[in-house]
Amino acid sequence: MDRDIAVKFESVSFSYGDVHVLDDASFHIHHGEFVAMVGPNGSGKTTVLKLLFKLEKPNKGNIDICDSTAYVSQHMPFDNLFPITVRDVVRMGLLYSQKRYSKTVIRESVAQALEKTGIADLTARPYRSLSGGQKRRTLVARALAAKPGLLVLDEPTANMDAESETRLYETLGAYKGTTTILIVTHDTEFVTSLTDRVLCLGNSRKIVQHGVESNVCTGHGDEKHSKVLHGEDITCC
Repeated sequence: MDRDIAVKFESVSFSYGDVHVLDDASFHIHHGEFVAMVGPNGSGKTTVLKLLFKLEKPNKGNIDICDSTAYVSQHMPFDNLFPITVRDVVRMGLLYSQKRYSKTVIRESVAQALEKTGIADLTARPYRSLSGGQKRRTLVARALAAKPGLLVLDEPTANMDAESETRLYETLGAYKGTTTILIVTHDTEFVTSLTDRVLCLGNSRKIVQHGVESNVCTGHGDEKHSKVLHGEDITCC
């Protein structure tokens, strides 16, 4: 694999029994890129994630990942009666790693992740008391605490207000170029203006990748969120 490639799908096919999900799908992501994977519900995005994390095996083709990986799901299963703080949640990103960290490294890594995600002032707050946007940024901080090479976020802005969405993308923007970022979303119209390339899934059962042709402000005022204009030959979205 080329040195500058972080993720590579090569002629991957996958099916659940007789249901074909991917057919000879190929794409690659370079180190430090900010990539959006878009497609309607049922297009195969979840299957791609399962293949990435080796929860499923392709029927044919090869998948290579060069970087350590962290994943941010839409929600964290959580018992509201459990007294866990924001700091505790972020520490989980290190405690569940295969690496062994000293107490000093854990403390410094947690503090850095809290600071970079803009939630240092929430450190001692109960996780259950946070807003939806604050919870999402806490989960991002948890993922970033171990300094992964690849960060994957599933529907990161679902049910977020515009301000929380803007703050999340500001956080991710600070990592662009050093951390490879993959955002997976069913929203086929809008992605952040940080996006370098779009991976588009649709009825073709293939993945079409292309660069961002142009960005158009969607009216949020800060131009952090932009509409990607696909070429007319791109029909899967």
